[in-house]
Amino acid sequence: MARRNNELAAVIAETGWSQPVVAAAVVRVAVESDVKELLSVQRSHIAMWVAGTRPRGRAADVLRETLSRRLGRPLTLAEIGLAEGDSDTVTESEWDTDTLTTLVALGRHSMDRERRRLLTGAVVYSAGGLVLPRDAWWDEAPDRARSRATDPNRRIGETEVRAVREMTEFFARRDQRHGGVDGRTALHQYIVDDIARYVGGVFRNEVSRRSLYSAAAEAVYVAGWMSFDASQHESARRYFTLALKLAAEAEDAPLAGHVLRAMAHQAIDLGHTKAALNLASASVERKRYAHAVPRERALIGIVRARALAVDGQKSDALAAIRQAEHDLAQTGAGEDQPQRVWFFQEASLAHETARALWALGDLNGALRHFRASVRLRRADSFSRTHAVTLGYMGTVQAGQGNVDAACQTWSRALDAMDGVQSGRTREAVVTMRTTLSPFRGRGIPAASEVDERARVALRRVT
Repeated sequence: MARRNNELAAVIAETGWSQPVVAAAVVRVAVESDVKELLSVQRSHIAMWVAGTRPRGRAADVLRETLSRRLGRPLTLAEIGLAEGDSDTVTESEWDTDTLTTLVALGRHSMDRERRRLLTGAVVYSAGGLVLPRDAWWDEAPDRARSRATDPNRRIGETEVRAVREMTEFFARRDQRHGGVDGRTALHQYIVDDIARYVGGVFRNEVSRRSLYSAAAEAVYVAGWMSFDASQHESARRYFTLALKLAAEAEDAPLAGHVLRAMAHQAIDLGHTKAALNLASASVERKRYAHAVPRERALIGIVRARALAVDGQKSDALAAIRQAEHDLAQTGAGEDQPQRVWFFQEASLAHETARALWALGDLNGALRHFRASVRLRRADSFSRTHAVTLGYMGTVQAGQGNVDAACQTWSRALDAMDGVQSGRTREAVVTMRTTLSPFRGRGIPAASEVDERARVALRRVT
């Protein structure tokens, strides 16, 4: 007779979730991770696992990630009574693997989902993959890049650097307008066919090498951000990690801070509070914040404010918000800035400030800043973020009990989603329907109309 899994039962009790809610959350993570065999998980499965039946396949990893997000800390398989051997051990192998090898392999795996599964196993995002290397690794990264074997037939200079930056800007702007779902495969192909070839070439001088590595890092970062927006979270984490390696090899401290900020943003959204705070703290260390231009300092700083807010550090979070506002105000007209921060303007700062205040429980402050973000943003250029902002704003209004206002805002959000393919917009639509579920059948016209529009939108918003 199987032994009851008391460890799993205790963790589920800590989440405050019922078994049906756990099952629904497991399915959400399974959808994100493309683990099709878990899409039919129900309460009975959770009950069997608690009773001692061992989950099959990748179910244990998906269950661990699901519960970790709820509790805001990474759980090991041992903590939920499902350890097998030494499978929970975290190593630095991902950091030690040659960057060029990873660049080619990751791009190819991204283009062939089935092959990627066969080669890498489970593709479930886990905070265990967010452990950063020791200080010595960062110090040695440039020398490792300089000593990398090169192809003498490939001479790399400013022309190649310019080509990578132009392509990166194209995909970054497209992502802002249309979301990260569509177009990722084309960027993955470009990374394999062109960027990897450039990284493996012979550089005219050290300046060319560092410039190319920085440009490559930004392109890989955009691939990660598009995966994040598409809710392909483990793929995004791997791209972010690779971008961080390239930034370190380029000795580009501000770019490393930019990528760490993105990793913290993702960890916050997925409920990994401690990991997010560690990443956000790292984003301001080792000259990453100090050497950044004011606009980038504001971006790095406001995400750190969010990390502090979700960790409950109210006074530090508010101080970080004020500093981010000060940094953005220092941005001068015509100032030379890296193209990766072109999108971060007053509307972006207001959006992130609202999310930080929301995490602190200040709904009035959050609503005020969401409204400012909507008012200031150029919706035609930033359609995806505009729709997401309106989605959050409606949820805050509903949380204040103002369902009519929420429905008006959500109606605008649904309008803004036209032509956008984004996992985050889909999550906003799911939230609308979940929030409106108690009002179904009550004859409230506004709620019924938005609920029906949201139901239809889920068919097309991916």
